[in-house]
Amino acid sequence: MKLTVIGGGSTYTPELVDGLARAHAALPVSELVLADPDARRLELVGGLAARMLSRAGHPARVVTTGDLDEAVADATVVLLQLRVGGQAARRLDETLPLACGCVGQETTGAGGLAKALRTVPVVLDIAARVAARAPRAWIIDFTNPVGIVTRALLDAGHRAVGLCNVAIGFQRRAAALLDVPPDRVGLGHAGLNHLTWVRSVLLDGRDVLPDLLDRHPAELAAVSGLPAPFLRALGAVPSYYLRYFYEHDRVVREQRGAPSRAEEVAALERDLLEAYADPSLDTKPARLAERGGAFYSEAAVRLAASLLGGRGDAQVVNVRNHRTLPFLDDRAVVEVPARITASGAVPLPVPPMEPLFAGLIAHVAAYEELALDAALRGGLERVTTALLAHPLVGRIETAERLARDLVAANRAHLPWAA
Repeated sequence: MKLTVIGGGSTYTPELVDGLARAHAALPVSELVLADPDARRLELVGGLAARMLSRAGHPARVVTTGDLDEAVADATVVLLQLRVGGQAARRLDETLPLACGCVGQETTGAGGLAKALRTVPVVLDIAARVAARAPRAWIIDFTNPVGIVTRALLDAGHRAVGLCNVAIGFQRRAAALLDVPPDRVGLGHAGLNHLTWVRSVLLDGRDVLPDLLDRHPAELAAVSGLPAPFLRALGAVPSYYLRYFYEHDRVVREQRGAPSRAEEVAALERDLLEAYADPSLDTKPARLAERGGAFYSEAAVRLAASLLGGRGDAQVVNVRNHRTLPFLDDRAVVEVPARITASGAVPLPVPPMEPLFAGLIAHVAAYEELALDAALRGGLERVTTALLAHPLVGRIETAERLARDLVAANRAHLPWAA
């Protein structure tokens, strides 16, 4: 089978390759295609990928290309992990909102909208090429903002599932705290991408989250970035992205006093690419863990294997709502446990959401619908409206200023703004 990675020149890619190398029986890839417009990065990442597979005795050949049509032709799975505009665009996503007193983050708030505006049209173009050249291929989207991008893909009729590593990361952390194998642990994880709460931790079917909150408050506080007493009162563990909502002003103060994450990642990527150039390196370097995306490879491999094999196992993915959260439109994309079949992901029932969580989910879901409209149709007014709808912005003057700033900064990636 042919597995294609769009954005294959990413420094993330060796993480995926490591997962593929260890899962040949579950996902027998014969050809790994890395596609990227950056030829130099492709050369370095592709070389390391080939050495890693060779070391593991994996038979797949590695192909690198800048030709999208060639990359997706006859693919079985296409994994999207692209970043339109690179780290330079990310730096703007993280810094422009701060000037207006808003959180600067690349996947939520104003920065997340800017990324959606740049990304959605590019992803839809790629998906159209997949549909024409590999109509039975599954598209697995790891490109942020995952919820909005996955909604765009599904609305356009593509065979797509959205994926995030937050759930698997928490599951592995909970298993470690419980000192049990991860496959014994299930999560009551629900919400929207980057707006989720773990409301239960099931050990062999029994909810042990109250025990974890009592016995490991410091560890769970570190995972969520929120105070342990707050988690106890909540009776749940929010994803660390909820800190941008629950501690907005504190986060803004911290961000203003520190380098942007984009600057940190850009420096790290330079070091990683230098390491990848070493012809003797044939394993992922330890520093790759600093890049983020923990357990990304395991989640991606498991999802692909289940889609192709129709395993029917439960995984947390981004999927159509279909009455799972009854206060949202059925066409909304939610992040919940789903049964993975050969026909796609089918969301599993979710216990009624607490009003505190449901209200914020509904608010952000409305923003996501407006954000997608702005990404598809463009226009300063639509961008302003989406920002006004986001709970991290939500003020007329701020929304208008940010809309002007974001559109001006991203003009090279927005054909309608040229």
